[in-house]
Amino acid sequence: MFSKKKNLLFIFDTSSNVELHMLFVFFGVDAVFLNECWEILEIKHMKPFRPYYRSKHNVKYVLELTEKHNLIVGDKVRIEDNEIYKI
Repeated sequence: MFSKKKNLLFIFDTSSNVELHMLFVFFGVDAVFLNECWEILEIKHMKPFRPYYRSKHNVKYVLELTEKHNLIVGDKVRIEDNEIYKI
């Protein structure tokens, strides 16, 4: 909240349904929900100042992306040197 545009990675201790909100966020993001194998389970475009969104699946990681990307559900990704790669 209240930060400049930047990509974020959230890492959870265990896989579970997670809730995200966009209160006091002034720009849209794509929330990319990943399992423990870094496979994309769901992508949700989240608009500024919207109430919370709950993932449909148990997830281990969430990427919040502020720029355009070519990721789709089913892709596997890896993150290296602050870059996101499809594998």
